[in-house]
Amino acid sequence: MLYNAQPLITGAPFLTANDFTQLSLKPELLKNLDSLGFHQMTPIQALSLPAVLAGKDVIGQGKTGSGKTAAFGLGVLNRLDVTFWRVQSLVLCPTRELADQVTKSLRTLARTQHNVKILTLCGGMPFGPQVGSLEHGAHIIVGTPGRVEEHLRKGTLDLGHLSLLVLDEADRMLDMGFQPSLDAILEQVPAKRQTLLFSATYPDHIEKLANRVLRQPVMARVAETETAPRIEQSFYWVADSDDRLQALLTLLHAHLPESAIVFCRTRENTFEVAEALSKAGFSAVALNGDLEQRQRDQVLVCFANRSTSILVATDVAARGIDIEALDLVVNYQMALDTEVHLHRVGRTGRADQQGKAFTLFSDGERHRLADLEAYLDTHLEAQPLPEVIPGPIPGPAMVTLQLDAGRKQKIRPGDILGALTGDGGIDGKAVGKIALFDQTAFVAVQRSKAKLALAKLGQGKIKGRSVRVRRL
Repeated sequence: MLYNAQPLITGAPFLTANDFTQLSLKPELLKNLDSLGFHQMTPIQALSLPAVLAGKDVIGQGKTGSGKTAAFGLGVLNRLDVTFWRVQSLVLCPTRELADQVTKSLRTLARTQHNVKILTLCGGMPFGPQVGSLEHGAHIIVGTPGRVEEHLRKGTLDLGHLSLLVLDEADRMLDMGFQPSLDAILEQVPAKRQTLLFSATYPDHIEKLANRVLRQPVMARVAETETAPRIEQSFYWVADSDDRLQALLTLLHAHLPESAIVFCRTRENTFEVAEALSKAGFSAVALNGDLEQRQRDQVLVCFANRSTSILVATDVAARGIDIEALDLVVNYQMALDTEVHLHRVGRTGRADQQGKAFTLFSDGERHRLADLEAYLDTHLEAQPLPEVIPGPIPGPAMVTLQLDAGRKQKIRPGDILGALTGDGGIDGKAVGKIALFDQTAFVAVQRSKAKLALAKLGQGKIKGRSVRVRRL
C-alpha cells in the first residue's frame, strides 16, 4: 500500500512525522486525544490535518476506516467558537447510518469542550422534533442532503454564518442522486468558507464537483495501489446466474464465515441472494435503499453484533458501515470500477487480521477483470471452486433482543446490562453489543442464554418501568 500526498498548491504544510502534538490544536482537544489513546495519526490524518487546520480547502481520499472522520472532525472542533450560537459547520453524509456514526465520533472528540451542540438532521426521522432542536440553537449540523435541503427550503435552518462545509463520502452522495440537493444547499451557504471534500474514490464526477466548490484545494490522497498482503484474494469464473449462485453457496459452505458481506450490483439482487442463502440454511439479510429506516436499523444492528452472519448489500447501502473482524467479502458481481473493488475488499483484514475476498465473474465481466489487472499490475488467475460436501451450518453466536425504550426514556447501556446480570440473571460475559436509539434499544446475548435473558428483561424493570422485549 502506497501513501502519497499530492498538493495542488505549493507550500502545503504536510508533516514529516505523525504525532498529534505537532498540530496546532486547542489544548483541550490534545488532552482528550491523549485520554482516548490517540497519539499517532493515520496516513490520511497526517496528510490532511495540517492543511485543514491552516484553513485551506482539502480533498481527502481514503477508504472507510482510514480515519477520515477524525481528520475533518478535529478541524471542525478546533475552529468552533462555542460562545457563538449559530450553525458554524455543516457535515453532509450520504446515509443516516454514516451521519449517526459521524455525530458519535464528533461527540467523542468534543468531550473536553463544554457546551458543544451537535444536531443530526436525516430523512426517515420525524421532522417536527428536528425543528424544535434547531430552535434551541446548534453549532454543528450533521445530516443527509435531502433533509438538510428540506429544512433550508422551509426556513427552519439558517446557514448564513457557516464557516466550514464538509462533504463526507462525496462519491456516494452523487451516486445516490443527491446532486440537486447539494446544489440547492450550496446556493445557501456563504461563498467565503472552508470546504473539505472526503471520498473513498475520486472518479470524474467528483473531480468536477471539487473544481466547482473548492478553492485551490490541497489533495491528501492515501492511494491504495495494491491489496494489503493480509487479504487473500481469489477469483472464480461462472457461466450464468444459476452457476453464480451455486458458486456462492459452495464458497460459503467451504468457509462458513462468522461474518461476511456479499456485494451485489442491484437492490433486486440483494433480496434474491439473501432469500436463496436463507433457504439454504445460512443466516443472511439484505441491505438496500428499499428498506424502511426501522428495518435498516435492525439489519445493521444484528449484523454488527453478530446475530446475523451474512449481509447481502449494494455498494451504496453498505457505505459508512465499519464492521470489526469481518471474515470474508464476496463480490457476487464485479464492481463497476477498480477503486470500488478495492474499497469492497478492504473491508476485510482490518487491524492486521487475516481476511479473505472472493470475486465471481462471467465472460461479460472479463473486461473489468482486465481493468483490475492493469490497475494492480498483476495477472489474476481464475481458480477452481473447492470441492465440498455441504454439512451442518452453525448459527450465529449471538441473538438480538429489542426493547421498547431508548434514549428518550433516559435508558443507558448500563441500565440494560444491570437488568440482565442482576439477581438470577446471566453472566456479564454473555452480553454483547448494546445499541441505543431514540425510542428503542437492542442488546446482543449469547444464543445459549437468550431464553433466560428474554425472561429476565420481560419480568423485571428498567429505570423503574416495565419494558416490553422481543427476540429478533
